[in-house]
Amino acid sequence: MPEITSSMQMLILAGVLGYVLGSIPFGMVLAKIMGLGNLREIGSGNIGTTNVLRTGNKKAAALTLIFDAGKGAVAVLLARAFIDEDAAQIAGLAAFLGHLFPVWLGFRGGKGVATFLGILLALYWPLGLAACATWLFFALTFRISSLAALAAAGFTPFWMIILGNLEPLFLGMALTLLIFIRHGANIKRIKAGTEPKIGNKNSAA
Repeated sequence: MPEITSSMQMLILAGVLGYVLGSIPFGMVLAKIMGLGNLREIGSGNIGTTNVLRTGNKKAAALTLIFDAGKGAVAVLLARAFIDEDAAQIAGLAAFLGHLFPVWLGFRGGKGVATFLGILLALYWPLGLAACATWLFFALTFRISSLAALAAAGFTPFWMIILGNLEPLFLGMALTLLIFIRHGANIKRIKAGTEPKIGNKNSAA
């Protein structure tokens, strides 16, 4: 954790703004605007990039990825610019929780992978690139989106140690734990060998 230099009021403000940004369900918004239907009734019912891709609209999926990652990054960068590094980490965690538990959707959100990567890129871009590269390697090697996400999250604390930046270690471990919890069903299917591959429209990732 960074040194706490900001007042409690400013940290709370960073948390609230981070949560509000993170809770914007871009996947559902884009699906509605682009006439793709209700994501809750498509594929896994998830609101993230993987499920948007199941609509067959790659542009919508790409935009969802960018916006979901962007909201995490923006929350961190704004808090850092206007408050301090301690607030940036609070805002990042709050944005992640906002995506997982958005008030607008009855606290039933996504699994947070894109937002997680956006937060890491904003916190320390070499760490973010390492996490993205990990995701890409596992996705191309095993063709399982959830496995790639779990690998990217699981390796993050180790990348922090290797890169010599331990300041966000506690935050990284917290986000990693939340991603593993949200992927509980996926982990069971991976162990059973029944987790669908990337491109399978019936995937429950």
